[in-house]
Amino acid sequence: MTFDWSRKHVLVTGGASFIGSHLVDALAERGAAIRVVDNLSSGRLSNIQDRIGNGQVEFIEANLLDSAVCRKAVEGMQMVFHLAADHGGRGYVDLHQAACATNLALDGNLFVAARNAGVEKVVYASSGCVYPNHLQTNPDEILYLTEDMVGPPYDADNLYGWAKLMAEMTLKAFHKDWGMKSASCRFFTVYGERGHENHAVIAMIARCFVKQSPFVVWGNGEQIRNWTHVSDIVSGMIAAAEVIDDGTAINLGTMERTRVIDAVHAIMEHTGHHAPIELHPEMPTGPMNSVAENSLARKLLGWEPKVKFMDGFFKTADWYYATKNRDSVAAALGTRLTER
Repeated sequence: MTFDWSRKHVLVTGGASFIGSHLVDALAERGAAIRVVDNLSSGRLSNIQDRIGNGQVEFIEANLLDSAVCRKAVEGMQMVFHLAADHGGRGYVDLHQAACATNLALDGNLFVAARNAGVEKVVYASSGCVYPNHLQTNPDEILYLTEDMVGPPYDADNLYGWAKLMAEMTLKAFHKDWGMKSASCRFFTVYGERGHENHAVIAMIARCFVKQSPFVVWGNGEQIRNWTHVSDIVSGMIAAAEVIDDGTAINLGTMERTRVIDAVHAIMEHTGHHAPIELHPEMPTGPMNSVAENSLARKLLGWEPKVKFMDGFFKTADWYYATKNRDSVAAALGTRLTER
């Protein structure tokens, strides 16, 4: 039976943000009645303004660290997509540990409110940061992270990763003890239109856009990533909402293995910006080898990524060049690399 989103009242927390706004678009196209709660600390109202204007989205500007806001947010909702978090790219999560720790309280507030309100299901935006750091140190190893690798000994990536891990475990406990349905989607290095410069793909594009010379690369360039286009992340979240009930955590990521330095050369060639490369190994770099294994998503959800990295990379660059102002980007880039 086809899942009928037109009969669903759906809350998207963080729905004005990069990923959240793309999810709102997809749900609106499926006919869902959508409420968005966002404090606009990283989201932009312009991302969903048209949806608000035509009545497809009810918008509440508020902070979910307030338990009263959580209770109001979930009232009358059947499905909750929980993306709101204090988050950012590698520079942010390494340098803002206390801020990321507030996600422990935010997630707990929302989950309790959802359970008390009788919400049917919570779909949680988790992260590849839940995977043990010690597994991801050798870029020469052909490694694919399977969901069952998250387990004792736990070794999540910074407080951001620990908060994501605790939220996953909380949702599984809520299902086991209280029957609240849920699913957790582990995102792997998401990029695409509306992205932020504190994530690596947009940062590379921005450095080309402002003609940075020398072109700065954090780390030694040997880091392995599987950047995943936001459209694939959104389709995976919706599929998880339709299929998973028991709190199962599932990887949403491509299995393309791309070195950071190779992505740098590709974007410089695409944009026509040629400059010497300057490596900065002292800067935050994250795991050296982080790539999802996505066979569980293919098996349970019938999902697989549709956007090849280089195709999505160049499309994102074209969007960035068409919508940004060079002087404005140049003035703010240094700050935006490590802030929300």
